[in-house]
Amino acid sequence: MNGEAGSRVPAVIVGAGVNGLGVLRSLAAAHVPCIVVDTSAALPAMRSRFGRKHVYRDDGADAVIRALEQIAADMRGERPALVLTQEHAVTHVSRQRERLQDLYRFTLPAHDVLTALMHKEGFYKLALAAGASIPRSCHITTTAQIDALAALQPPLVVKPGVRDRAYAARFRKAYRVESVGEAQTLVQRILPILADVVVQEWIEGADSDIYFCLQYVAAEGETAASFVGRKIRSWPPQVGGTACCAPAPDAKVLSARTTAFFAHVGMRGFASMEYKRDVRSGEFFMVEPTIGRTDHQEEVATLNGVNIPLAAYRAELGLAIAPVSSSKKPVCVWRDRAADQQSAARSTSVAPWQPPQARIVDSLWRVADPMPAVVPFVSRLKRRAHRIMRAGRNTASSSKTKS
Repeated sequence: MNGEAGSRVPAVIVGAGVNGLGVLRSLAAAHVPCIVVDTSAALPAMRSRFGRKHVYRDDGADAVIRALEQIAADMRGERPALVLTQEHAVTHVSRQRERLQDLYRFTLPAHDVLTALMHKEGFYKLALAAGASIPRSCHITTTAQIDALAALQPPLVVKPGVRDRAYAARFRKAYRVESVGEAQTLVQRILPILADVVVQEWIEGADSDIYFCLQYVAAEGETAASFVGRKIRSWPPQVGGTACCAPAPDAKVLSARTTAFFAHVGMRGFASMEYKRDVRSGEFFMVEPTIGRTDHQEEVATLNGVNIPLAAYRAELGLAIAPVSSSKKPVCVWRDRAADQQSAARSTSVAPWQPPQARIVDSLWRVADPMPAVVPFVSRLKRRAHRIMRAGRNTASSSKTKS
């Protein structure tokens, strides 16, 4: 990419967490100039040696939009490519797309499609209409609907219909419960905080039976890039996000299935689909999509030869999409070290699935870009030293008092 006309057009990445760091490194590897945007300078991508950094104040719903307008004003007429890595940013940008469309290059589906897919009940209805395999579900918004849960077969998963700060402050991302009664009790606790709860039948299988397909769908409807992966561990186990994952060449059928579904609903832009394979039947069930943004583990695709952020960047600039390399490289396992260690410690599995002869790549640590890992490591050492010193002073003070 170096030397091409497109390489002078920057990419603006909204979100400096692990997700944003993976996107930044993916684009920097192709010499794409990047600007990372977030509300804190302490986040991983803000520590990277790649890209410029822009910290803005989170002072309202429109804060990210104003930050993007400020960055665009400094571009002197150049329209950067916009890459979103945060769900709230997707919602704000979609609502304000007319404000931004002359300032940035980005692709999103129609707003009603986006909002339907981002809501668990909306996605469930679209999946049923498309004839997709999806576990049975109930959408509960009032206590009067709780009795409907009796129609579901336990075990069950209870989760919010949408992301909500008040919910997140009180409850976990999702719960597995073993009976309808447990589900009803839990839903009754949640409803006063969030009147939007989804209860779904559990699909039997381990964390390593969870698969995903990461894609970018160009504005014309062409799938510019697609990658199928598989979790190794989740945190928290069974109901959490990706802690460790790898390619899943044995499940390439999920790429065509995902492409067909997104074409059916009119999806455009960054999108991915999570699946779970039922260990009893071997059938893959759709679980939930990620819409309008990159996924937490997006970099696993880049590490294994499918650079989806770069494909999106090139598509936005009208450049040809480079073909996926067919060279035989060692399989790369991507892991979020802290989450993976916690999951491994909690796991009851004796021998979790692991790809043979895989190279493990840490989400933060890289020899060529060490600071995203070094800074938090040093901070932890300082906190530990401070606790030890404080404990020593307390012990010494206690000894003097006794004497």
